[in-house]
Amino acid sequence: MRIHFNCNWGSASILFFCILIAGCRHSTDNGLAHVTLVTDWYPQPEHGGFYTALLKGYYKAEGLDVTIQPGGPYVSPQQLVAVNSAQFGMSTSDHMLESVGNGDPLIAVVATMQHDPQGIMVHADSPVRSFADLGGHSVAIEPGSTWFEYLVKHYHLKDVHEIPATFSVANFVQDPQYIQQAFATSETFFARQAGAQERFLLVSGTGYDPYRVTFTSRQFLEQHPELVGRFVRASIKGWKEYLRDPAAANAEIARLNPAMNPAWEEFSWRALKDGNFITGDDPSGAQVGQFDPVRWTTMYNQLSDLKVITHPFDPATAYTLQFLQKK
Repeated sequence: MRIHFNCNWGSASILFFCILIAGCRHSTDNGLAHVTLVTDWYPQPEHGGFYTALLKGYYKAEGLDVTIQPGGPYVSPQQLVAVNSAQFGMSTSDHMLESVGNGDPLIAVVATMQHDPQGIMVHADSPVRSFADLGGHSVAIEPGSTWFEYLVKHYHLKDVHEIPATFSVANFVQDPQYIQQAFATSETFFARQAGAQERFLLVSGTGYDPYRVTFTSRQFLEQHPELVGRFVRASIKGWKEYLRDPAAANAEIARLNPAMNPAWEEFSWRALKDGNFITGDDPSGAQVGQFDPVRWTTMYNQLSDLKVITHPFDPATAYTLQFLQKK
């Protein structure tokens, strides 16, 4: 078992080079098939199932030597997987549909989360009680966020002023009128730590409900379907175990990412578990990793309605059920 984490996060170019080199290594000296998973951010509990599968030997038992390579603000898992510089990447189902609609040769193979913890954070005494109340307010969001375009259209919002998100809660803590995008697993923790009383509005409750997914390239899937199946099987096992016992993965995540601390990790893990983000509505765990074609079609129709997807295609080409439970 190896966890490769030798990149300097302070340099986007060095990080990209490290990912590129790691993804290009296809063989190992231990007889295992080497693959690289590029995550969507720095190591965090939202990646806990993958680290659990690595630490517990689930990947190795499937004949895989897996490198978990951290993402970040300057890393595009879609681009790296599309050019075979990595074999797997993390994204969301709406972004996958957008990518496929733009001609990227990608396909989602397993759900990391059944529901996205994306939302908007307001102060506890804010007059904004629901998304419908956002009209006339300024909201800090990442520019180009499709989910926010959906909210504006769905709720017929007027005079909403978008300001750039900063990936910090400093402005929120200082300004009682401040409204920002946030994750239920992260920014809410820091707001509370700083003494701010917050409320959280979860986007998935509006009907815009993307999966968080792991994807590969069409070429890699066609050439190595058995390997993809083994990766999916071990990853699902890792996520189920992480929900049961996060200790090993969280310790490794804290080692790899010094910004993490035990309180934050516990908060994130508890939010993932209690919010049913990974398991979905079935507490038995039967939905972990699974896709529902109806939800993919719904998301496709929402993106088409927003004109994010402008050239029609079959949404079933953006994902596969090949390695998931048969209904």
